Amino acid sequence: MSSKPVLTPSPANVDMKFEIVVIPVSDIDRAKEFYLKLGWRLDADYAAPDNFFRVIQFTPPGSGCSVIFGKGVTASKPGSSQGLYLIVSDIEAARKELAERGVDVSDVFHSDGVYTGSDEPYLFGQHRVSGPDPGNGSYRSFASFRDPDGNGWLFQQITARLPGRIDSAATTFASVQDLANAMRRASAAHGEHEKRISAADPNWPDWYAEYMVREQSGEKLPE
Repeated sequence: MSSKPVLTPSPANVDMKFEIVVIPVSDIDRAKEFYLKLGWRLDADYAAPDNFFRVIQFTPPGSGCSVIFGKGVTASKPGSSQGLYLIVSDIEAARKELAERGVDVSDVFHSDGVYTGSDEPYLFGQHRVSGPDPGNGSYRSFASFRDPDGNGWLFQQITARLPGRIDSAATTFASVQDLANAMRRASAAHGEHEKRISAADPNWPDWYAEYMVREQSGEKLPE
């Protein structure tokens, strides 16, 4: 009995930038007001002369992907988009800002690994445990909110990516705040590094840079 050969696909040679997610809404202007309240950038509000078609586009801060909604853009039921993830480097700060903008956002929660329960499913489980992940691990802390139609959004805190997720030769930070948070984590880690070597490290800029790039790309962190 012959077995099928194991295929190892080669990487695609053409860049394919994922830039648009369509969300279904019932009241266009109400949705526009909500996403303006979030502080997202309004990129477009275009309507055809006969009002047959209207599209509104918003982009979250630091995001390479935008959302669009409107009239004549999707046949999906309003509120049917769920599990829309917004990646943040400081989930407590992200949640606090939304709450201060008057958005009904959940408390920060994490998973205990239980995949049954009454809570809405999310990555890593279906049982929400109050508070951030005790180990402060990447991918493990969440907060959720909905738009007026019920489309479901989740904050997910990520500070260190899984290996292979980001090219270490092309590491970038989505915003000034993300870069500042990465520098703070590098500073704390460097303090531990200097304790281990029992001396001040004159090459701290190089150490910071290596730490931040490795953390972003999921490589082993310097000691």
